[in-house]
Parts: sequence; structure tokens; C-alpha cells
Amino acid sequence: MDQYTLNLLVVGASFALYIGIAIWARAGSTSEFYAAGRGVHPVINGMATGADWMSAASFISMAGLIAAVGYDNSTYLMGWTGGFVLLAMLLAPYLRKFGKYTVPEFIGDRFYSPTARMVAVVCLIVASVTYVIGQMTGVGVAFSRFLEVKSSTGLYIGAAIVFMYAVLGGMKGITYTQVAQYCVLILAYSIPAIFISLQLTGTFLPQIGLFSEHTASGQPLLVKLDQIVTDLGFSSYTGHHQSTLDMFLFTMSLMIGTAGLPHVIVRFFTVPKVADARYSAGWALVFIAILYTTAPAVGAMARLNLLNTISDNGAQPDGIDYAGRPDWMKNWEVTGLLKFEDKNGDGKIQFYNDKSEAFAATATEKGWAGSELTVNNDIMVLANPEIANLPGWVVALVAAGGLAAALSTAAGLLLAISSAISHDLIKGQLNPNISEKGELLAARISMAVAIAVATWLGLNPPGFAAQTVALAFGIAAASLFPALMMGIFSKRINNKGAVWGMLSGLIFTLVYIFVYKGWFFVPGTNQLPDNAANWIFGISPLSIGSVGAVVNFAVAYVVSSATDEPPVEVQDLVESIRIPKGAGAATGH
Repeated sequence: MDQYTLNLLVVGASFALYIGIAIWARAGSTSEFYAAGRGVHPVINGMATGADWMSAASFISMAGLIAAVGYDNSTYLMGWTGGFVLLAMLLAPYLRKFGKYTVPEFIGDRFYSPTARMVAVVCLIVASVTYVIGQMTGVGVAFSRFLEVKSSTGLYIGAAIVFMYAVLGGMKGITYTQVAQYCVLILAYSIPAIFISLQLTGTFLPQIGLFSEHTASGQPLLVKLDQIVTDLGFSSYTGHHQSTLDMFLFTMSLMIGTAGLPHVIVRFFTVPKVADARYSAGWALVFIAILYTTAPAVGAMARLNLLNTISDNGAQPDGIDYAGRPDWMKNWEVTGLLKFEDKNGDGKIQFYNDKSEAFAATATEKGWAGSELTVNNDIMVLANPEIANLPGWVVALVAAGGLAAALSTAAGLLLAISSAISHDLIKGQLNPNISEKGELLAARISMAVAIAVATWLGLNPPGFAAQTVALAFGIAAASLFPALMMGIFSKRINNKGAVWGMLSGLIFTLVYIFVYKGWFFVPGTNQLPDNAANWIFGISPLSIGSVGAVVNFAVAYVVSSATDEPPVEVQDLVESIRIPKGAGAATGH
């Protein structure tokens, strides 16, 4: 059976499974649509949360970014994992105890303000739409290669699949679909990693293989990789080369952005009890750890395999003949995500760091006129099994896994957007007397519109999947996270402080991102200013969310201090969220 047919069968079977589950678990009420009837077991919810959390950025792009840069991009791992711990410890149990369906509903009630609720809706939609662009980008990448269609066609197919199971099933259908998607994506990530670890190091577990001896050279794998990349003018793989301030702020932005992302928070509204929210978070961390501890090994081994392929395992240090390039390169060239330009006309593929001044003399001596191969970071995980010549069924499984990761998170995000529009905007503001049937219809229409908008935006993403997602985290960090934290842990923050804080954090972060990501041109030039020389204090647009959060906290505190205290009943509500009933009698206070 040829690879294309095998891909179709495996991906088609996974899609049939998702749609079948959605039909079986179709939501029949608003409670089932928004919160799965609050009847999901903690282990099941933990697995669904893992799938919801591990998006195309985690599956497709994160290891690719680690492969391209090395240690410095481990910030993605540290930020996202640390953020989930913050979410589990500081937000999830308290929000579940509050007992509402959506994040804006909590903010509206806690800050006794319809305006605060509407501002939260705007923040949620901006963050979620930015995030979902990254997922649709991942869908396009996976489809364009494995089903041999244009990335735009892949986006349309992916959108249709999400429409069928998300619009039908709501949170109830999405929850059980995400359990299936977790199983698919974790097998698709782990199995190739085990194969490749055995190939390169003879070690079964990739987590151990990363620090084991490279079989072919007899050197530690990371030492061998460092040698290869530095020989080609790149920075050492295991070294630290970026600004420490920017690295810290970026990690913080991912952490607090994680804790403020509404599509993950709402997962904890689906369990029966407050204690179950904690258990769900614990199980989710276990399920997430399987992929996150594997990702560094996948990134390092993918980079080593790529460089060895281009040099024929070192036998041709000046590059292999383009005419004799391996089939995997031909397959990915069709997608446009891998490109070759013969700059010196020698018919060979030269791949090196042509921006390195230290390597310039060596390149001139060899007659090289610039690096000739462009490899999109988002293809590294998907291409790795082909580079390693793994069996066809493994390649097909990776295709299904990449799509499962992207679609599971896209569904969660779209549900968050739909809930904000139907429950918070339409029922909360425009038509409070709408019937449950009417609200359910509005939710489904909202999701359909959100899918259409996300697909359109996914056709022209502002960066790699993980980079686009990082922007969404920055927006959530600057807008929603401070409001949630102050809403739970401070009685003094009032409605005016919350509104001005969210607006200040959101506007500050968006303006910085728009200016320095190049969506505004530098006056008087045609140059895009997205580089460290233009950034304020060297803070990148991906890191600015943590500064925006500080702005949010500061503005909220100053405004609240200058205005009236919240009503007594609101202060009592804040205390009741944090302190269990009967705690005073039990402790003697």
C-alpha cells in the first residue's frame, strides 16, 4: 500500500471516530453545551484537558523551535508547564466553586459590572482568535503534506471537521472527542520518538536517549549535535545566547498567559465538585508530561537527523547533490515549506548560518554564496519519521496526531468564543429573556461564525504556529489573568479598577505587538521593525504580555484605591470563594 493511501486511511479513520463520538455525545441543553452537564470524571477531564492544552503549537511547532535554536527555546516548555501549575493551584478550584459557565460571567459578577463582563468578552475573543490562528496554521501544514493538498484546502477540510463535532456536541461532545484525540496524539508523538531514539542511541526512552551516547560517533548525543551546528556557523545548541531579561519575561508571559486562557479554565467547570477540579488538574499534568518531557529529545534528534541527511552523515560535508536528494525532501518541497535555491550553481545543497560573521571567511573559501535550504520550523516533527526512514504506518500516525492536536485545541477555543458571544453577550446583555433553546441555537451559530473567521485568518498567519500562540498567551496574560487573580484574592479591587486595568493591559500589549511585529510600518521607511535593535529594553513582542500584566495590576490598584470600596456583599462573595463553609468553626475563628 502506498503512503498516500495509508495516510488517507489512518486520518480518515480518526476523523470518523471524532464525528461518531460527537453524534453519540450531542449536547441537548445549554448546561451540556457549555459545561458537559458538570458530570465529567476527573481522570477523563484530565485527559481531555491535556488534549485541549497540547495544541498544534505543542505537537507540531514546539519541538521544531527547539530543534532550530536549542536551549534558548526551552522557554516554551518551562513557561507552558509552569503556567499550568499556576492554573491548577491558584485559579481552577476557586472558579469551579464560583459555579458559573464562563470566565466573563465570573468577572461580571465578581466586579458587579456588565461593563467588566463585556471588556472580558473582548479580551477573551482577541486572545482566543489569535490562538486559534496557530491551530489552523498547524492543520494546513499537516494536510498540505500528508494528503497532498494545498494548505488552504487543508484548512477548509479541518474547519469542516471541527464544525461537525464542535457545533453538534458542544462541551459534552468536545470532551469525549478530546479523550480520543489525546490517545491519538500521544501515540503519534511517542512512537516515532522511541523508534528514532533507538536508531540514534540504542536507548528505548527518548527522555534518556537525549543524554545518552550517539551510537554512530561514540560521543554524547548533545555533544555531537553541538559540534555539528557550530561547525556550520550556528550558535551552540546547548548554550544560552539570548537576553536573560527577555527570556525571563517571555517565560513569565507564557506562565501567566496559560493561567488566564479561557478555553483551559472552562474545562474545570465540567467536573461535579471543587475537589474534582484539583484532581483534574493533577491528572492533566501527568498526561501533558508524557509529551513535554519527550519534546526536547524530539527536537534535538530531528536537528541531528536533518543535518546528517544534508551531509550524507558527514560523507559529503559540502552538501549532497540536489538531483540525488532523498524522497522526503521532494515530498516537502511540494508544500512550499521546504525550499532550495542554488545560489552558487554547483548543484549541491549548502545549509549553514550565512548571518554568522565568524563563518563568513570559511563560506567564501568554500565558494558558498549563502545558505540554500529554507526549512520551515513547523515541519520538523512531521518530517522527522520520513527523514529517519520509519515505516509508513508511523508516518500516517504522525499525520493523524498532528491533526488531532490542532483540532482538539481549536474546538476548545471555538467553544470559549461561542460561549462568550451567546451566554455573555446575547443572554447577558442583549436578550436576557432568551429561551434555553434560543440560547443553544445562538451558541451554535456563534461557533459556526467563529470557525469561518478562524479559517480566514489562518490563511495568513503572523508567524510559526508556536509564535502565533505565544502572542495569544501574551494577550491573555495582560488582560484576563490579573482580573481573575484580583477577583479571587483581593476584596479591595472594584469594578472601575478591573475595567481600567483590563483595558490598559490589553491596549498596551496589542499596540506593542502591532508595532514591533511589523504590522505597522516604521514611519518613512518600508522596513519592518521586528528585531532586537528596535525593541524597548530588548523586550520582544512575544514577551511583552508579562509587562502588560504589571500595567494591568498597577492601574487596577491605583484606580480602585482612588474610588469606592466594593459593596459588602461582593467582599463576602470573595471570601466565600476562598474559604470553605464551616472553616471558621473548625479552626476556632
